[in-house]
Amino acid sequence: MAAPELPVAPVQSDDKTKPKKDEPDAKGKAKDDKKPEGTEEEELSEEDQQLRNELEMLVERLKESNTSLHRPALETLRTLIRTSTSSMTSVPKPLKFLRPHYPDLQALHKTWPPSEDSSLFADILSVLAMTYSDTQPRGTLHYRLLAAKTSNAPSDPGSWGHEYIRHLASELGPEYTHRTENNEDIEELRELGNVCATFLLGHNAEADAVDLLEELETVHRIGELVDKDNFSRVCAYMISCVNFLPPPDDVSFLKTAHSIYLQFSKFPEAMSLSIRLFDPELIAQDFNAPANPLMKRQLAFLLARAQIPIEWIQPSSSDIDIDTESTGSPNSDDQGLPDDLMECLGNTKLWAHFRAFGKELGVEDPKSLEDIYKSHLENTRTSTSVDSAKANLAGTFVNAFVNAGFGNDKLMVEAEEGSSWIYKNKEHGMMSAAASLGLSLLWDTEVGLSHVDKYTYSTEEHIKAGALLATGMLQCGVRSEMDAALSLLHDHLDNKSVPIKTSAITGLGLAYVGSHREDLAALLLPHVADENVSMEVASLAALALGFIFVGSCNGEVTSTILQTLMEREDAHLNEKWARFMVLGLALLFVGRQDTSDATIETLKAIPHPISKQAQILVEICSFAGTGNVLKVQALLHHCNDHIDKEKEDDTFQAFAVIGIALVAMGEDVGAEMSLRQFNHLMTYGDPVIRKAVPLALGLISASNPQLSILDTLSKYSHDNDLAVALNAILAMGLVGAGTNNARLAQMLRQLAGYYHKEPDCLFMVRISQGLVHMGKGTIGINPFFSDRQILSKTAVAGLLATLVAFTDAKSFILDKSHWMLYFLVTAMYPRFLITLDEELNNKAVTCRVGQAVDVIGLAGKPRTISGFQTHQTPVRLGTTERAELGTEEYIPFAHVLEGFVILQKNPGWEDETKMEL
Repeated sequence: MAAPELPVAPVQSDDKTKPKKDEPDAKGKAKDDKKPEGTEEEELSEEDQQLRNELEMLVERLKESNTSLHRPALETLRTLIRTSTSSMTSVPKPLKFLRPHYPDLQALHKTWPPSEDSSLFADILSVLAMTYSDTQPRGTLHYRLLAAKTSNAPSDPGSWGHEYIRHLASELGPEYTHRTENNEDIEELRELGNVCATFLLGHNAEADAVDLLEELETVHRIGELVDKDNFSRVCAYMISCVNFLPPPDDVSFLKTAHSIYLQFSKFPEAMSLSIRLFDPELIAQDFNAPANPLMKRQLAFLLARAQIPIEWIQPSSSDIDIDTESTGSPNSDDQGLPDDLMECLGNTKLWAHFRAFGKELGVEDPKSLEDIYKSHLENTRTSTSVDSAKANLAGTFVNAFVNAGFGNDKLMVEAEEGSSWIYKNKEHGMMSAAASLGLSLLWDTEVGLSHVDKYTYSTEEHIKAGALLATGMLQCGVRSEMDAALSLLHDHLDNKSVPIKTSAITGLGLAYVGSHREDLAALLLPHVADENVSMEVASLAALALGFIFVGSCNGEVTSTILQTLMEREDAHLNEKWARFMVLGLALLFVGRQDTSDATIETLKAIPHPISKQAQILVEICSFAGTGNVLKVQALLHHCNDHIDKEKEDDTFQAFAVIGIALVAMGEDVGAEMSLRQFNHLMTYGDPVIRKAVPLALGLISASNPQLSILDTLSKYSHDNDLAVALNAILAMGLVGAGTNNARLAQMLRQLAGYYHKEPDCLFMVRISQGLVHMGKGTIGINPFFSDRQILSKTAVAGLLATLVAFTDAKSFILDKSHWMLYFLVTAMYPRFLITLDEELNNKAVTCRVGQAVDVIGLAGKPRTISGFQTHQTPVRLGTTERAELGTEEYIPFAHVLEGFVILQKNPGWEDETKMEL
């Protein structure tokens, strides 16, 4: 039986008085007896006393001149230390008893010549050094390296146990830093680091292994150390670290995790990282890696969701099969890719799946305006006649957002001949009404174009312009070989009518968002560079190019926009439209981090206030979703200055506020911290900053109605400054977009009553009501997808363009440019999980849907969702929700159950069910 760890205290007298000064306390030593460390006389059990005597005898033996006694003594010491079975909460007894002898043993080791015995001695000293780490730092590592140098076959550090390895790992980092600063040899440290990391990986300490290799700057070599049991935990931890790492470490982590996934044939996981890296070569390589055609289709769905240019994954001309080539048109984008893959890549069946999904949920019937407004619940005291034109205009947007994608709204698509809603609007209102067809018929390129076509022949220029915008909108995110949008809009690019011209330009931008097509650059760049066209046309052309080439860093487009900004007169650059030209430039750098440095330097040379706006927009786009703390701090500094509007333009401060949200939204902790900063900015900021804060709140929590943010926005929506209230009302719509949130709907109904005499505010309340019920609660605008791991660059473009329009709502949205609300179409995507069989037909299976739980670094196999409900697919997913299959009957090809997921029958399932029977 093992001896008790602490000696039993002497029995005290019955009066329970405190021990006297010289009486021993419970630990067996006099309380005030301050003897030197290691000399106190403890009351030890017989077994402990025996161990102590044995250890002291072994130490004495090491000091003897007879070297033949050294090896057995060392072996016995090693055995005693390794077999000590103390609890982890206290120092093992052999180490405790040997601690007073450590300095003598150190001195003794120095007198021994290099040999196998000396190596073993150093090994033991390395373990003893753990008890002296407070006074002699890095002793464990020093003796470990010494032991390795003096032996041909040094012992495995893992044989000393987990605590020893952790101690060794903690000393490697500081030693590495010290040696790199002094240009000393670091290779032996890296080799030892690999040994420690291998041990940690084998003992469920993947996070410690990654951290150690990151300190030693060899994290790229972790792929050689992982195995099939721990690679997924290693990659999950590495990916979760990315938001907290400075460049270029963040990219190297993603690339390392990507190579590990490929090593174990985890293609969807690898592809999602390639998309995050936005690397055309990696994406093409990942797409062509799997031989399984079903896996290729699954990857195609992922690429389609991310709006990756199809040209990136096309095989080279030498790979194209003659038969395939002869069947496709010479200019088609899909040469070399089979039709089934093109269907997945082009999202061509998205509309059909979406409508089937709506039918399954029972929301396919069109909603009327009254279904959304529920005016009978508004507590309006007096019924005053609000500007009816404005009310009709609001109705246009509400109808479009609510019935988006279903193609059967009563006001436009299903309206009887001659009684279309368009004619209930005035001039520019007609444009938005005609354009709303594009949202109602979203993604349905065949039927949609025939509906819109009749309005393109209208003699009224605003109706015609709206029809051109609708043509672009309904093809947003859909790629087909027909190229209908280009064919229909191309002829109107040089139209003398400004509304028609700008609609054709914007329509092209929306239809081909994220496609990176060079032929469109050739069409649109002349409109940017031409000094004779108005600033409105040039800026919208630049914005359309920003949409098409989002995140591409395209040199030609960048240089053309920069040249235009330098050559245009100050009067032009002072116009309200100029902000969209610089936004077009900024969108080229979405998510590309330091790539934009040269452009920012060039912008500094422009002697006009717009230069400051452009620098900030380019910078915030470059670091969108990265959570980069230094950039957020820099943006806060921009908001510190109190600027005299008479002398200097302060618009850049509004962009800085929006930028804080754009940068921070990629990471939960940063997003939460930024909310507190917004609170301060709202309290102490100038009007331009206060006006932008609600917009930032709307962006940071798009389609994710958190209670605290809703309450904050509700407070701001009653602000004395109507510009703040207006933006807060829009932000409420963005935060609740597509959620059908009942609390938010009630807030908006109360606001409708509160602002019944304010036409502008009431107009915004109606818009927000439409946004909250977007797609009848099935379409969201959150830019993150794939378990909130990937940022959609096209969604960022649409959201940012809408918010920039609201930095001066009176000049744009509340004037004649209300159609800019349709920029949101690039961020709109169904929030569903649809499971498909091997023929890509709907396959209903049981799944569980619940709140996503972060399980990175947790031991065992914890549940990844909480508070789940069981459903049959297809199901609707919230922004922070996650799904998992209810049974193991089917194996999903996707790593995240979101969007389209192809299933394959599990071959082992039937055997399991038979065994159960």
